[in-house]
Amino acid sequence: MRLAMRVLWPAFLAAMLAEGCFFALFDPREALHVGELALTPMAVYTLGFFFFWTFCALASMLTYYLVAVPDDPHPPF
Repeated sequence: MRLAMRVLWPAFLAAMLAEGCFFALFDPREALHVGELALTPMAVYTLGFFFFWTFCALASMLTYYLVAVPDDPHPPF
């Protein structure tokens, strides 16, 4: 559980920042029609946030894995 919080909390904060920067430049009303789906602006914001959160969580997990070297006798826990 602690590992999940160490990865997901920084990813959540980074996703908030990334979404704010991204949607400050791009209007979600321009991406309302994806294929045959008709998305509301709130749905675009939500999907964008979860995309950014997933991407940031993967980056955070990779960073945690690279910091916690398996052969290190003193891991940074």
